[in-house]
Amino acid sequence: MGRVLAAMTILPVLALAGWLVAGLPLLLLGRFTPLPMLLVGGGLAVVLCLYGVRLTRQSGTASASRYEPLDGSARQVAAVAAVAVASAVFNAVFHSEQLIIRRDPATYAQYAIWLARHGSLPIPYGTAAFGGADPALIFDSVGLYNHGGAVVPQFMPGTPMIYAVGHWLAGVPGLLLVPAVLGAFAVLTVAGVAARLVGARWAPLAALTFAVAMPILYTSRTAFSEIPSLILIFGGLALAFDARNRPRAAAVAGLAFGLAVLVRIDGLRDVLPVLAYSGLLIALRGRRDRGEAYARMGPPLLAGLAVGAGLGLVAGFTLSRPYLNYLSGSVVPLLIISGVVLVVTLLGAAFGPKLIVAGSARSASGRRRFGAIARRLPEAAAGLVVLVMLAFAVRPWVQTVRRHAVTPDDVANAQFIHATQQANGLPVDETRLYSEYSLYWVIWYLGVPAVVLATLAAAVLVRRMARGSGFVWLLPLAIIGWTTVTTLYRPGITPDHPFASRRLVPVIVPGLVLLATWGLRWVWARARQAGYGVRVRRAVAAAGGVLLVVPAAVVSIGTAFTPTERGETAAVEHLCAALPRDASVLIIERVTGARFTQLVRGMCGVPTAQLPIPQARTPSTPPDVAAPADVNRLVERIRSTGRRPVLLAALQEQLTPYGTPIQVMRLRTRQDEHSLVDAPNGTWSLSVDVWMAIP
Repeated sequence: MGRVLAAMTILPVLALAGWLVAGLPLLLLGRFTPLPMLLVGGGLAVVLCLYGVRLTRQSGTASASRYEPLDGSARQVAAVAAVAVASAVFNAVFHSEQLIIRRDPATYAQYAIWLARHGSLPIPYGTAAFGGADPALIFDSVGLYNHGGAVVPQFMPGTPMIYAVGHWLAGVPGLLLVPAVLGAFAVLTVAGVAARLVGARWAPLAALTFAVAMPILYTSRTAFSEIPSLILIFGGLALAFDARNRPRAAAVAGLAFGLAVLVRIDGLRDVLPVLAYSGLLIALRGRRDRGEAYARMGPPLLAGLAVGAGLGLVAGFTLSRPYLNYLSGSVVPLLIISGVVLVVTLLGAAFGPKLIVAGSARSASGRRRFGAIARRLPEAAAGLVVLVMLAFAVRPWVQTVRRHAVTPDDVANAQFIHATQQANGLPVDETRLYSEYSLYWVIWYLGVPAVVLATLAAAVLVRRMARGSGFVWLLPLAIIGWTTVTTLYRPGITPDHPFASRRLVPVIVPGLVLLATWGLRWVWARARQAGYGVRVRRAVAAAGGVLLVVPAAVVSIGTAFTPTERGETAAVEHLCAALPRDASVLIIERVTGARFTQLVRGMCGVPTAQLPIPQARTPSTPPDVAAPADVNRLVERIRSTGRRPVLLAALQEQLTPYGTPIQVMRLRTRQDEHSLVDAPNGTWSLSVDVWMAIP
């Protein structure tokens, strides 16, 4: 049964890798359609899955100093599968329906819908339907950019390529259920890494702790990129572990790591340790100990990483260029850091073996000279881990993170924080980012015991590696440590929760769950070494399991049973049914234009544009409404094409001057809470109205 557990926990990453590798070239060719993807993407996914299953024949679990067979029992395999299935069912039942573009999930959903229906990018303006180009026509909107005479969606294309599968299978309802399936895949992936690095008996506990955490529930119910990124990164860790006895297979692990860039540009930061690790493995060539076995993994791991990350960068600079330009303040430094790490890696790979040989030939006196430092290094390294966590813990008392608005986006973000502070009953200071509380975000969602056990585990493991053992943990700890520190230091997200919790999903939550589970195993092993009996050890394991699962579950209860934005599918269908088939839609009100321009274009299938809102207005002109001269001119231009002009706005009175308004959407639903300094424990109301007039 150990092989079954090993196999079923790497199938998700292999399936995603095959799909993405095939999907990007087809999308670049404008042929991302069901039949080619079924043949090429589905075929490649099957091939990789079959290859991965072969790897599991020699998979194992890591102990302190040796490798043991992955000996999962039928009960453990069934428990992991049960947690994954329960996760899928639970999140499917309470899934969200975010289609109206207010935040990122709806942007991903609209992106995926366009790909599923058209199979190509960018999105054409369709100016002919409006009588030709006009300076008052605005075709971009929230989450979409005007670039090169067309509309380019925000974000990297990998995630929408995955969600498009659901639309092909069952339309919009199918697309909305894909996150729940991916969430179950993530549960399997995390359980697989835990089985390999902690032990099969501990995998169900890791799976359950991970599955009930609020950030995982949140991102498993609506379209986000974080869960696919998690599957690729932690699936890559599992594949790298399995490749120890088949070094060439490390190329598949490297490919999975690199493809994280295709689904999320921040994946480039998350997988930087893999680049350095590959160089280290290559530098180990020539050693006659266990390092030589790892060294053979270096070149294929590096090659796979280069291919996967290369595909991601190609996609970014060809299909998501405006998005990267928008993020240039963080992307450019990240690319520079990546370039430096690459150069250092190549130099290490080229000269590392010679340096190692030279180092091993040093005189005994030289080794004695640095012996005292070497003896203190393990304790110093372990102490550093604890100090870093303590620094994040005291950060709110010594620092207040602020950002002063400079760009229009900064101003909009400051206004949002201002309004959220008022809603939360907090002192108003729109420059606050609340990043100093980032460690407490983790504590909200996982609990103090999990964070303490994870810190203990990291300290013990770092100490062991400094003493020359536990090398198998080097890559997992490097990824978890690097991403945790950089993300907690600078989350780079609007700090309202649960939305901000998505930053913790790709690495931090699964990484700390993995470490906390190992920490509990370490405590249990210490009890056994101390001579305690079976009953005491079982009590330790049971109590530890409760301390891991219950705090996370209790925090999640406040929102776990309340789906958000339900009714949007039906509301959008009603809106689309009300539009004439020969319509050319002009959205004349600001908020409706931001939310519905791409939705009406992509889901209703009619040409759509919004009109600019004049800065200065007359007393007779309602606020946030386009100038009548622009509206009347474009209405006549649309009529001249033989199409029917249709106007949309948020309020009835905004359309009265042009015709008889008809309400085509009246949505009353729930939205996510916006909490700045506490864990979210409920939802807020949401109302969306759309009125239509045909002049």
